[in-house]
Amino acid sequence: MPNAAVPAYLGQDFQEASPGLRFSTYLRVWESDWGIAKSGKSDGFKSASGLNPADQARLGAVRLRQSFLATALQAAGALFTVDAVAVAPFTTGLGNEHPLENGFAFLNPYGLPYLPGSGVKGVLRQAARELASAQWGDTKGWTEDRITYLFGLESENGNTNHQRGALGFWDVLPMLEGYRLQVEVMTPHQSHYYQERLDAKSGGSISPHDSGQPNPINFLTVPPGSKFAFHVQCDVPFLGRHAPDLAAGGWQPLLVAAFEHAFAWLGFGAKTAVGYGAMKEDLDALEQRKHAQEALRTEIERQARIAAQAEMSPEDRDWDRAQDPLSAFEVAFTEAKRAGVFNPGGPFNARRLEFMTLALGWSEPRSRSRAAELLAASATKDWGRPSNKDRWRELQQAIEALKGAR
Repeated sequence: MPNAAVPAYLGQDFQEASPGLRFSTYLRVWESDWGIAKSGKSDGFKSASGLNPADQARLGAVRLRQSFLATALQAAGALFTVDAVAVAPFTTGLGNEHPLENGFAFLNPYGLPYLPGSGVKGVLRQAARELASAQWGDTKGWTEDRITYLFGLESENGNTNHQRGALGFWDVLPMLEGYRLQVEVMTPHQSHYYQERLDAKSGGSISPHDSGQPNPINFLTVPPGSKFAFHVQCDVPFLGRHAPDLAAGGWQPLLVAAFEHAFAWLGFGAKTAVGYGAMKEDLDALEQRKHAQEALRTEIERQARIAAQAEMSPEDRDWDRAQDPLSAFEVAFTEAKRAGVFNPGGPFNARRLEFMTLALGWSEPRSRSRAAELLAASATKDWGRPSNKDRWRELQQAIEALKGAR
C-alpha cells in the first residue's frame, strides 16, 4: 500500500490537511523502495482533489477578506474588479516540480488553488499589446505609452531603463464548483522521442511521430463553473504624475477592454492553446457586487450624516432627521399619482395616515411646515381626498395643526 514520506508518528491519515499539503508533503504514492506505486498516480491526485469543510471555510474567509478590502478601495476609486466564471477547465502551475510529473499552484499558507497575480498581469499585458497593435481593429484606447504607465517597463539587453507600473494585481482564489478539483489526463504519443533520443540497436536518430505508445499523464484542474474574482489595484497618485488623463478615471475603461479581449481570445493559466482557462464575465456576481457597493455607500453616507448631526444645533438636527421621511413620502405620493386614479382604500391612503401621525409628533417648525405642504398637495379635490368624511376632517385638522405652532 503506498504511503506518504513522513515520520511514522504522524500516521498516514491526512484528510484534515489542506489540498496543497495532500498534493505535496503528504502525497501517498511511495512504496518502501521509494518508487511510485502503480496506483499511486491516480490515488495521489484523488487525495488532493476535494476540499474538506475546513478548506471550504478557509476559502470563503479569504475571499470575504478580499471582498471587504476591495469594496473599501473601490469606494476610493483605486480598484477595478471583474467577476468571471470558468467555461472550461482551468489549470496553472503545471511546471512546478512534483513526483507525479505535473504540479499545480497552491497558495501558501492556505494550501488552496489559486492563480497568481503575476499570471493575471501577464495575460492582461498581452491583451493590451494585441489591442494596441491595431491588428484586432479598434485599439480601445490602448497605446504603448499607456501600457508602460499601467504595467511598467522592463528594458531588455541589460538596459537599466526600468519603470514600475501603476497597477497591482491581486492573487485570485477560485470558488470551486462542487468544492472539488477535477483530474484531467493528457496522452502524449511521442515519449519515444523525448525519452529515447537514440535507437540503442541502430544508433540512428529517432524522429517524432504520432504513432508512438501513448503515455497517460494526469494533472489537476479547476472545474468549469468555478467563480473567479479579479481585483486590479491602481496607485492613482503615481499615475497622476505620469498620465493625469488616466488617473482621472481613464484607466478603468482600458481594463474593461483588456479583460474582454482576454476572455474572448487568450484565456488564463496553462494550456490555453488547447482551450483551457476560457472564462466569461459573471453577470450574476456583478449584480450582487453592485448591490453590496450601494449598501456600503449608503452606510458611509449614514455614518457621515450622524457625525455631521453631532455638530448641529438641536433644531437643525431635528430638521435633518426629518429629511428621509419627508423625501420618502414625496416619492410615494409622486408614484401613486403617476399610477392613475386615487383609490381611497389603497396602500397610499394608509401610507399617508402613517406619515401624518409621524409628522404630528415633530416639534421643529420647518419639518412640520413641509409636512403640511406635502399632505395638502396629496389631498386635492381632483386627486387624493379621502372619501370618508371623518378621515377627511382629521386630515384637514392635521394640516392646520402642522402649519401653526405646536
